[in-house]
Amino acid sequence: MRLSDLAELTDPVPGPVPGPVPGPVPRLGPGQDAENRATAARREFAVLLGEFRRTAVLVPVDPYGSLWSAEQGGVRWICAFSDEAALARFARAQGEAGRAWEYRTVLGARLLDVLVPKLGVPAGVALDAGSADGALFPPVRGVVPDGAAVDLGGGE
Repeated sequence: MRLSDLAELTDPVPGPVPGPVPGPVPRLGPGQDAENRATAARREFAVLLGEFRRTAVLVPVDPYGSLWSAEQGGVRWICAFSDEAALARFARAQGEAGRAWEYRTVLGARLLDVLVPKLGVPAGVALDAGSADGALFPPVRGVVPDGAAVDLGGGE
């Protein structure tokens, strides 16, 4: 089966998107709302990063066997996909669904800990690029090894 066939089988079914569950809105003091959102976002990212590190993802390779990547804003992004359906949707969005896509299955931790540092330039991983569920794992401390992290100028 070609990726384009798989993409057509996995398109979301149109229908209402469930909204948030109604409930009481807690009252927060000045500045607490932004602080709480930032803390929640950090926790959510930590959970996502942990899941990514433990998960095998698909990484397309070019005809020479190199991992497929793209440069944006001075960062080299290794493109990874959560499954064949996500890769198929990406291929279709790129207008390349008709060609065969070769890929490797790689553990997320290996991408971040081994392959990103080998690139020798600021690099991270783009998971499910172009998807509403996509995520970026940038070249910062706590995501990639310290030696491969970009210094953002913030001290600890």
